[in-house]
Amino acid sequence: MNNKKLDTSELNLGIVCPMANEADVAVDFVKETLENCQDFASVTFFAVLDYASTDNTLDILLNSAKSESRLNVIWAPENRCVVDAYIRGYKEAIYAGCDWILEIDAGYSHQPTDIPKFFHKMIQGYDCIFGSRFCHGGKIRNSSFRRRLISLGGTVMTNMLLGTTLSDMTSGFQLFTQETLKYTLQKGIKSRYHFFQTEIKFYCRNFKIAEVPICYKAASPSVNKTAIFDAFQNLFRLFQERLLGK
Repeated sequence: MNNKKLDTSELNLGIVCPMANEADVAVDFVKETLENCQDFASVTFFAVLDYASTDNTLDILLNSAKSESRLNVIWAPENRCVVDAYIRGYKEAIYAGCDWILEIDAGYSHQPTDIPKFFHKMIQGYDCIFGSRFCHGGKIRNSSFRRRLISLGGTVMTNMLLGTTLSDMTSGFQLFTQETLKYTLQKGIKSRYHFFQTEIKFYCRNFKIAEVPICYKAASPSVNKTAIFDAFQNLFRLFQERLLGK
């Protein structure tokens, strides 16, 4: 772990963003995200799409990539779930030699204007930075009380069982060094639903980590029962790993 402040002008940044049915906002979202990623040696936006996208988002992004060299559109029909899309994006960024890899959700559920907070923190020598809706300055908007309760309750439960200490254990929007992300992938991500974000945070618990406040908008009002079962199943598995010292 590096305690020296880094010069981002010497680093290559990769942005991993699964996208589906974003035809109305895809181009603007890519543009605004890139505008908030300045002063790097290079920046590549990896837009990952698969059969979950049923509108013309793919065609729109492919056309946009003709004039935006920083946009890399990845068609991944082999994906079977949203986790596959993220992992494909991670691997593409690592293969491309990106020093830092930023994960962000499309459709403005994550705000591009929050991105510089991650960089300002990361240059202090951290291994990964996690966006938090519940730390000081964090916000959740256009979301039901039930969803907020599930997210906050999930954080309290996982911190208690897994020995983690983050204020938000269930969110996405995060920044990794290449080495940290490689380690996480080598550990093996077992969850097939959104609990994989918690799984990643558990694997990163012994690295030098920090949180920054984010504004999250428009969470789904309900949570799939299969996803809830997946979360409890994998939480129990990680709890066992913790007891075994893995």
